[in-house]
Amino acid sequence: MGVSKPNPSPPFQLVAGHPALDFINTLDWRFRESGPDELLQSYDHLLRFIEQSKMLPAKQTQLLHRTSKSAGVRVLNACIEFREAMAEVSYAWLDGRNPSAAPLRTLERHFKAAQFRQRLCWKGSQLEWSWSGMETEAELPLWLLSLATSDLMVSEAVQRVRACDNEECRWLFLDTSKNHTRRWCDMKLCGNRMKARRFKAQKKT
Repeated sequence: MGVSKPNPSPPFQLVAGHPALDFINTLDWRFRESGPDELLQSYDHLLRFIEQSKMLPAKQTQLLHRTSKSAGVRVLNACIEFREAMAEVSYAWLDGRNPSAAPLRTLERHFKAAQFRQRLCWKGSQLEWSWSGMETEAELPLWLLSLATSDLMVSEAVQRVRACDNEECRWLFLDTSKNHTRRWCDMKLCGNRMKARRFKAQKKT
């Protein structure tokens, strides 16, 4: 029995410059007083995020749509647990705090699980890591996200991770601007909203 497809929803806003950060951003308005919006409502949404992020081709994600409902729910819950551990570590670092041990252990567990599933193979004239034999495993999206996150967090690129200046949003992104002065997740989203808010405040004074 396949996973039932939910109502269509808009494409994900991939503005972070890295899939691991875009994945953290799937909990929208994380710091809003009235509460966040969960953009990952189903395993189908997770697959759409993976495909839109170009982590898997459409043909391969179609194979994963055959995942059973129970397996889909299990993997989605694991992905959300992983995402929130990523978020806790990332925001702690950005706010000048040391992350607690629990999310670090969660990340370590997922990183090791993903690495264990890869297979070393010979392709063309060189060795490479492969997902051979794992193409239809329900956990493949989780493993892909785990390795992408691991690669980012232990690289020099992590020093360019920033949070949107909108305190209710704080979406994460890689600041690759020339002078490293990017402030917003996206000018069309928070940039324009915050400019409008300041303009209204100035008119009142």
